[in-house]
Amino acid sequence: MPALEAGLYQVASLFLIPALILILAALAFALFSLGAFVVEAAQRQRKGWRSPLAVHQQRTNAPSDDLELWILKKLEGLRIVSRSAPMLGLVATMIPMGPALLSLGRGDASGVGENMVVAFSGVTLALIAASIAHYLLTVRRRWLLQDLRAIERAQEAG
Repeated sequence: MPALEAGLYQVASLFLIPALILILAALAFALFSLGAFVVEAAQRQRKGWRSPLAVHQQRTNAPSDDLELWILKKLEGLRIVSRSAPMLGLVATMIPMGPALLSLGRGDASGVGENMVVAFSGVTLALIAASIAHYLLTVRRRWLLQDLRAIERAQEAG
């Protein structure tokens, strides 16, 4: 049985580096999206601003159903990050916990500390990325649905 357990740990440990890379990518995406959000929020305050949805609708003359699909596509990245980053954080936490617990059993405090730093850093960054993405997703969804409703009202009016 120890060979099976060791094999399972070795397979699981293969996913630590990819999980950490994906967490960093999610954080970079969330921060980039936050910057774009701030710019869009400032632009929305200006007179004469036209929403990207309105520009897309005017250019393509797409019906409401197609505009809803366009909205979903635009929000897809934020939705994926807000939902998957916490899971990646859990993966990045659990994989180093095995060696940390083994080090604890041996009385090796430095081994525990080294593994816990990776575990807590990974989950912290993942949760930050997910929190930013969730906030942006919520507000951008409202903005885009308001824009869609304005387009539908304009079409109904004439």
